[in-house]
Amino acid sequence: MSLVRRATPEDAQEVLRLRQVMIDSMARSDPSTAWHAASLPVLRERLAKDDSFAAFVVDHPERPGALAALVAGTLDYRIGGARNPRGTDGHVFSVATDPDARRRGYARACVEALLEWFRERGAGRVRLTASAEAEPLYRSLGFTPKPDPLLELML
Repeated sequence: MSLVRRATPEDAQEVLRLRQVMIDSMARSDPSTAWHAASLPVLRERLAKDDSFAAFVVDHPERPGALAALVAGTLDYRIGGARNPRGTDGHVFSVATDPDARRRGYARACVEALLEWFRERGAGRVRLTASAEAEPLYRSLGFTPKPDPLLELML
């Protein structure tokens, strides 16, 4: 029996906590948690009924009610092309493991569950941004580096 399960609306607070763990581990991150109050109801709704969003989690083995690991992802449609004719892309984000639950394979198991979810929904490509620490995990799952001329505009 798998330790991984799909997150439910009842997990939303813990999902936000683990997302903050991930954010706090990044260089130049904003440690503020004030955004959690506005994000929580939206996250609960998305966990309940958004077919293009999924989060997979592992319950913490030593702390009832807490989560040990998290991965979230979305499906996006883009007009197809030669490498992805149907145009369905998966995007992986918010991969996080509680510091006291690391090195147990939880993140890998969550990512594998999300990849299966993408496959079942016809994704032809999956993308993510990896930290240097996490890159070996993703490479072992078959991800390859790509040049990314990403530009961003905040609205």
